[in-house]
Amino acid sequence: MSLVGAPAPDFELPDQHGSAVRLSSLRGRPVVLAFFPFAFTGVCTGELTAIRDSLIPAVGDAAHVLAVSCDSMFALRVFADTAGLDFPLLSDFWPHGAVATAYGVFDHDRGCAVRGTFVVDAGGIVRWDVVNALPDARDVDDYRRVLSSLGAA
Repeated sequence: MSLVGAPAPDFELPDQHGSAVRLSSLRGRPVVLAFFPFAFTGVCTGELTAIRDSLIPAVGDAAHVLAVSCDSMFALRVFADTAGLDFPLLSDFWPHGAVATAYGVFDHDRGCAVRGTFVVDAGGIVRWDVVNALPDARDVDDYRRVLSSLGAA
């Protein structure tokens, strides 16, 4: 079920450093919200390093980039340090998968988020979303195209 055109479900989650991040507090700039299954896995690491190396330099301060998994904050801290990820990795650990469920991307059988990405505009409306199967990496060029259409890339 697509959320395009609907207000983005608001949430507050801790990042890998324990700082609370509330989606609604980021209004004023678009937000790329990328859910990923598990830290330290090959496809997830590849996607997040592509975001670090390609998307973040392209958008600079014009957009926020957040990645969300159901891993604990502590696992995400080690993952971020190991992989050199310096953007917010948010922990949807407890209540387990509540935010992923609100976005329709929680896999109850596996206990993790699937590869869902949402671009939220500066006013808090979902403008684009995509959900890939667990083994299928997403293309950050798609994020850049959507952000460009919102004037953020």
